[in-house]
Amino acid sequence: MKKRIIAIGGGEIKSKTTLKIDEYIANLAKEHAGDKRANALFIGTASHDSMPYFNSFRKTYTSVFDIKAEVALMVYGEMSLEKIAGKIDMADCIYIGGGDTVFMLDKWKEFGVDKLIIDAYNQGKIICGLSAGAICWFKDMYTDYEIMRGQSSEYVLKKGLGILDGAMCPHFNDREEDFTVALKKGVIKGAYCVENDCAIEFVDGEYSKVISAGGKAYYMSFDGVKTDKRELQ
Repeated sequence: MKKRIIAIGGGEIKSKTTLKIDEYIANLAKEHAGDKRANALFIGTASHDSMPYFNSFRKTYTSVFDIKAEVALMVYGEMSLEKIAGKIDMADCIYIGGGDTVFMLDKWKEFGVDKLIIDAYNQGKIICGLSAGAICWFKDMYTDYEIMRGQSSEYVLKKGLGILDGAMCPHFNDREEDFTVALKKGVIKGAYCVENDCAIEFVDGEYSKVISAGGKAYYMSFDGVKTDKRELQ
């Protein structure tokens, strides 16, 4: 079975700006489920387990696509690792919400959930996520970690899970100027740059294609002399 990651650059699931991308994910989940009703697990650790965020996810995936929506909670101790493991085991699709990426990865490692999610990916479950839930799979993440904490006004590179090589910059339509400066400073050599309402799919660890609900995706690099910006298809 193929291993898939769909990394969404940004957008609002509540107002359905990513609906075309969600439809693509839902169809993959149904294909994975076969004859049974598909099950999608929402993990909102990055938003500190925001229940309104999960409810928006459920309204799209259940009401629109008839997929059973579950949630895994680990920020406030509501669920044991055993219960979360059971939910991951039942899922056809695992959707990681946006928010504070570094907090999310720290909490996953504290619980041991990171290993469970990586195992799910290796088993062929559909893995997807938006913003924090998109960049966490890469070796490097271009993130607003220090801005969120009032530590600086600049984006920084942080280490991700390393399932995918390279780096990713989400919300590229909002961050292009800052990212280009970082690129020219040599902070990062290159990255996938994905706008809101756009996603990129990786199959078996390799870039596959763009799924757009209106946004675009690029690969940007800097060779020490000039910047190269290549639109992805």
